[in-house]
Parts: sequence; C-alpha cells; structure tokens
Amino acid sequence: MSLDTATVRRIAALARIRLEAAEVERMQTELNDILGWIEQLQAVDTAGVEPMAGAGAVALRMREDVVTDGGVAPRVLANAPDREGEYFGVPKVVE
Repeated sequence: MSLDTATVRRIAALARIRLEAAEVERMQTELNDILGWIEQLQAVDTAGVEPMAGAGAVALRMREDVVTDGGVAPRVLANAPDREGEYFGVPKVVE
C-alpha cells in the first residue's frame, strides 16, 4: 500500500497538523515506510504460535470497589512547584 500526497494531506487535516509542501513529501515517505513495515509483519507466519498474554488467557485479579475520601492531598501536593491551599497553583490562562 502506498499513500499519495492527497491522502497524506487528508491525514494531516484529520490530525489537525499543518504541513508545508516540503513536509508533505517527507511525511509521505515516512508513512509509506511505516506501512511497509506493517506489511512485513503481516507476512510473518504465526500459525501454531501461542500468544504470550491477552485474548482471555490472563485473568485480572478483582478488588473490592470501595469508596474512600482520599485524604492524601498533602502527599500529592508535596512536590508541587506552586500551591494555593490544597490545590495546585497554575498560571492564569484566560484574561
């Protein structure tokens, strides 16, 4: 599979990434290389290979769902660069 420049521009628009003309060509090359690697991986014969994990083979331990109040604000804020009471201090964004 090979991507053309129109497809690369569409992907960039969907990802909200602005690309200049020179960047489109570079991104087209990079995306085509990535798709080439994926095609190589799909060509590998994995018949008879047992999965290492996942697909229901591993059961997660369940814990009791208990509501707590937390009460760990001092520990959470111990490394905060700026704090205001029991909250993180952040710069004002909207004026």
